Amino acid sequence: MKYLLILCCLCIQLSLNAQTLVSATFLGQKTKAELLQDFNNLPFIQFGAKYYRVAYTTLSVHGVPDTATGLLAIPDQAGRIFPRLVYQHGTSGSKQDVPSVNVTNNGEGIVGALFAGMGYVAFLPDYLGLGPTSKGFHPYVHAASEAWAAMDMLRAGAAFLQQEQVAINDQLFITGYSQGGHGAMALHRAVEQDPSEEFTVTAAAPLSGPYSISGVMRDLILKDTVYYYPAYIPNTALSYQTVYGNLFNDLTDMFKPEYAALIGQFYSGAISLSELNGLLIAALTVNEGDSRPFRMLQPALVQAVQTNPAHPVNLALDDNDTYDKGWLPEAPFRLFYCMGDDQVPFRNSLLARDSFLAKGVTNFQIQDVLPTGDHGECYVPAMTGTIIFFLGFQQIGTVGTDTPEMALRINLSPNPADAYVNLSGLTGPARFEILDFQGKTVHSGTLAGGEPSILLPELSVGAYLLRLETEQGLVVKKLLVAR
Repeated sequence: MKYLLILCCLCIQLSLNAQTLVSATFLGQKTKAELLQDFNNLPFIQFGAKYYRVAYTTLSVHGVPDTATGLLAIPDQAGRIFPRLVYQHGTSGSKQDVPSVNVTNNGEGIVGALFAGMGYVAFLPDYLGLGPTSKGFHPYVHAASEAWAAMDMLRAGAAFLQQEQVAINDQLFITGYSQGGHGAMALHRAVEQDPSEEFTVTAAAPLSGPYSISGVMRDLILKDTVYYYPAYIPNTALSYQTVYGNLFNDLTDMFKPEYAALIGQFYSGAISLSELNGLLIAALTVNEGDSRPFRMLQPALVQAVQTNPAHPVNLALDDNDTYDKGWLPEAPFRLFYCMGDDQVPFRNSLLARDSFLAKGVTNFQIQDVLPTGDHGECYVPAMTGTIIFFLGFQQIGTVGTDTPEMALRINLSPNPADAYVNLSGLTGPARFEILDFQGKTVHSGTLAGGEPSILLPELSVGAYLLRLETEQGLVVKKLLVAR
């Protein structure tokens, strides 16, 4: 036991190779029982989880080699074949406020353990400019780097998974919340527009993200309204100045001196983003009567941005919209949001919806998961919708068996069903569970091979998940009930 504990505490150092893996450091693990306790006995949790900080080479926004980090969470179950999932995290208050550092119940890294417990190999990039190793200022809501940092982590993680003999299939799920919603959509677009077709998206669900940087978010900046998250504006300005280099020569070109001084402290790393936000609210309240971020801006800049579509600010904003640029999503796609969001206006999701529908995108839905919910309150229902959505596609196989087409071979009929449902393509015995979309098990039992039938209890009309655990692996199918 002592020897095993020593091994678990060792940092697994891997030399730089032709891929991009630099190192993988074991950070900890949680048992299935611990994850169930952490997540209120969520019934979809089937495994324990191990998690690592992965360091990997990538490029900065100027094409200079950099070493980025991210959290890699792996289901603690040998002999299974798992899908991959990328979770793009929300806005970080500091370089250390990232998944690979905050792997606790108080940090967003715990989401990686949750997804690993549900049977995904979860990749949570820290993004450029954040985490223990990446250099420079973080390119906040910069769509291109959010995508390539994640794709490079997928490549680096594959090398580590191969070393650890963790088997993965071709499935790839993408999600993220807030800034991570922006990053998730950017990644989905980048993968599907990549001519190499290196990855294929199975399903994607961006959540409450600022997809319309040049529309909704620009309007928010240029309107003289009360908004209690003024620090997002200089964070974006500093980001795009870092990337494009032509937004301003001095902070006072964009911001009035009394606000530029505070923003400069954040840029130098002397204060965190949340500290900057508090200081800006206080200064705006004293100087302007309330937190009206528009009044931080220099009038000459505002006039130039409002009258010149080719102004560098407008071009930078437009370059980071995520729902356009000739992209027609192919993978099943969901947008979850809340109309009462106080940080990221819900119109971001509606404009993205309108753009996709105008292009004829199919297999796409949008849902207001909690109309009265603010940005914090929206997270749980949005994540719950994502978990349910992804479970309808997830395949978990068993090493050494013929599993790639297992989910396609198993069919349900009739579907919609009433009193019973027949299964075809089941090659052996299986345990089944029928779950409603809140994750509650409403019926369960065992099945023989062949073409068995399941007698259904009195179920309300609607959609359910039929979860089948077979000798070949785990399959989840969508079951509709109609009377």
